Amino acid sequence: MKILITGNSGQVARELQLALAGKADVIALGRDQLDLADPDRIRQQVRALSPDLLINAAAYTAVDQAENDQDAAFAINATAPGVLAEEAAALGIPLIHYSTDYVYDGAKASAYSEDDPTNPLGVYGSSKLAGEQAIQAVGGQYLILRTSWVYSLHGRNFLLTMQRLLQEREELRVVDDQIGAPTWAGSIAQATLELIEQWQAGKRRWGVYHLTNQGETSWFGFASAIGEQLKAAGKPCARLVPIPSSEYPTPAKRPLNSRLDGRKLAQDWQVSPTDWRSALAECLRQPR
Repeated sequence: MKILITGNSGQVARELQLALAGKADVIALGRDQLDLADPDRIRQQVRALSPDLLINAAAYTAVDQAENDQDAAFAINATAPGVLAEEAAALGIPLIHYSTDYVYDGAKASAYSEDDPTNPLGVYGSSKLAGEQAIQAVGGQYLILRTSWVYSLHGRNFLLTMQRLLQEREELRVVDDQIGAPTWAGSIAQATLELIEQWQAGKRRWGVYHLTNQGETSWFGFASAIGEQLKAAGKPCARLVPIPSSEYPTPAKRPLNSRLDGRKLAQDWQVSPTDWRSALAECLRQPR
C-alpha cells in the first residue's frame, strides 16, 4: 500500500512515518515538494504519485500570526484540504485529515461532541473549519480527526517551550482557566495506524471524529506535569504560578473549554488513546 503524507517534518507527520515504517510504502512530502498554497501543484503531485491513501498532516498552525495572515491560513487550511479531497475522490481513495478544537468557541460547560455547533473565535479556527467543510462538500471517503494541544519532542510546541523556560527561570506564570487534553503526536499516529488497519480489514465509517488523549487539565496543569518530570530527572524547575487568561493576552482569542468527547471514535472504530499523563511519560521516554 502506498500512502502519501503532506508534510514531512511536522509533529504528526514525523510520528506517522515512524508508526507506518515497514507497514506501507510511505511518501512524505515537505513544502518544497508539495506547497499546499499551490492547488495546481497539489493536483499534479497526487496524480503523479497515485497513492492508495492520502493523509493531510500539514497545516498553517501559527494561531496568533494567522490573525494578520488570513490569506495564507485559508489557502493552506481551507482551500488545500478541498483540493486534496477532490483528488482523493477522483482516485477513489480515502483522505485522513486533522482538524482542531479551535473550531469551537469554548463556551460549552462540558466536552464537545462531533454534533455540537461550531463557532471559531479567530482566523486559525475559521480556516480549519472551512477546510472541514470543503472536504465534506466533496464527500467520498474521508476521516476528519479533530485533536487538541498537540505536542512532541520535535518542532515548536508547549512541551518543549516549558522544558526550556522551566529550567531557565525562577518563576513562570501559566494560564490556568483554559481546559483541554494535551495530546501527544505519537498517540495521534498510533490511532491513525489503527484506523488504517481497520479500513484495510473492511471497516467504512467515514465522517468527523474527535481524537485526543483522555482526561483533561489546564495549561498550568500540563506545565506542572512537565515540571514534575524535570524534577524526577534531577533538573532545575521554576516555581509555577497559575494565572487567568486575562493576564496573558494574545492576538488570537483561545477557547476556555477545549475538551473533545472521544466516545464516537471508540464506539465506531474501537480506537481510544491512553490518558494524557501516560502519553506524556511515554513521549518523554522516546529518543530525540
